[in-house]
Amino acid sequence: MKATITSIELRGPFKFFALSATALKILKQLRATNYKDFKKKGVWTTHYTMTLWNTEEELREFAHSGVHLEAMKNSGKIAKEIRTITIDAEALPNWSEAKKLLEKGKVWKF
Repeated sequence: MKATITSIELRGPFKFFALSATALKILKQLRATNYKDFKKKGVWTTHYTMTLWNTEEELREFAHSGVHLEAMKNSGKIAKEIRTITIDAEALPNWSEAKKLLEKGKVWKF
């Protein structure tokens, strides 16, 4: 199985409203897939998600379609930085481990 861990650092606290509106649509898209597990966490301007998938193909199909794809295209409008990493895993890690893994992840700065 594959786990994707993502962090987003917002440009400022008021960008939370735009993030929330988009996140609700992305969650609706996620619920229509065959994902295995999902966790989210965030405060102020830093937010995290973790998603567990059966295959990398399922993960990519979700990430590169629909509302999620549009959010990725427009992420520079609300984010200063996004980090992501995909790992082999049978279960989602705890938050402490996830944050350490993100230090080795791919980084986009806007």
